[in-house]
Amino acid sequence: MPEDFEKHEQGDLYARSIRAGKRTYFFDVKSTKAGDYYLTITESKKRFGTDGKFFFEKHKIFLYKEDFEKFSEGLHDAVSFIKTNSPVIEAAVAEPASSNISFEDLGQ
Repeated sequence: MPEDFEKHEQGDLYARSIRAGKRTYFFDVKSTKAGDYYLTITESKKRFGTDGKFFFEKHKIFLYKEDFEKFSEGLHDAVSFIKTNSPVIEAAVAEPASSNISFEDLGQ
């Protein structure tokens, strides 16, 4: 049990973010009032409005423990299919992705 658990009877228990190109993914473990844990997965992407100011567009998925196994299995199967069948994956392995970095990627 995390040391901070007493402070967070309800709320965030674990957080991790992953920057991937122009997107950032957030994985947050939270607790319900009943003490059950669940996972939120948030995708955040920097966008520019018509006024030229930027904002972050976010999409969130709530994943509850009764769905963990099926979700994990489905994600694994989909990623395996892509790795096995996508010609883009083969091209990405042949040419390093670092050559495609733009200044917009660095400004997030």
